[in-house]
Formats: sequence, C-alpha cells, structure tokens
Amino acid sequence: MKLAGSFLLLFFNPDAMAAHIYKWVDAQGITYFGAPPPAGQTAETVSTGSAMPHHAIPLMPPKEQAPSSQADPQRAIDRQVKNRVIAEEAERKEYCTKLRTDLAQMKINPRIHIEEEGKVRRITEEERQTRMSESEKRITENCQ
Repeated sequence: MKLAGSFLLLFFNPDAMAAHIYKWVDAQGITYFGAPPPAGQTAETVSTGSAMPHHAIPLMPPKEQAPSSQADPQRAIDRQVKNRVIAEEAERKEYCTKLRTDLAQMKINPRIHIEEEGKVRRITEEERQTRMSESEKRITENCQ
C-alpha cells in the first residue's frame, strides 16, 4: 500500500507531472507553442502546471497554421484589389469590343448618322475618317 500511496502522490504532484512547453515566434511574427522548439529558434519555457505530454499538444507546422489576425486585413485587401482588377479588365474588354464594332461599322458604311441637339444628321466623309482614326488610336492604346 505504501507503494501505491507514493505513486498517487507522484501522479497528483503538478511539478512532477509538468511537461516542458516552449513558446517561440517565427520570422513572420506568428507565435507557436510546443515541445521541443524547432532547431535554431530562440524559445522560452512556459509553465503549464499540468501533466500534458508533448505528443498530446496539437501543433500545426507554420504553413498549415490558421492565419493570424494580422494577416486577415491584408487578405481582405488582396481580395478587394483582385476583384477590382477583374472588374476593370471586364470593363476594358467591353469598351474594346464596342470600339472595334463601331470602327467596323464606320469602315463598311459611309452613311453614318448621328443625333445632335435632337436632330439627326449624316456625318461628312472627313468626320467619318477622323472618327475612324481616333477609334484605331484608342484600340491601339487600350486593347492590345
């Protein structure tokens, strides 16, 4: 019975059961807890007051760790910029399609009518040539 009593004292003694847990921070500023610390890392010992063996502590390697709260705002900004770029690209494609369509119509149809001040009028050949060269210039600058 004396042996069983000693075993129970050892079992319930937090100092005897405490596992060594280490705390370290990686180059990105992410804090990790585990045992043992990775080689080459400066780590400090954390007192746990419990007998949790190191193999029971769930640790994820840095690349699998959940994103830190500091990275979340950056990811939101990245998504926002990416979405804006996608929207701008779609607008540019639509603009280029309209420019090319208008240019094709001006090239095959010399009788182009426009509305000015509530009246419809036919543009002159000089106006048509000017509009075609302006459209070609915009296509070259924006649609390649």
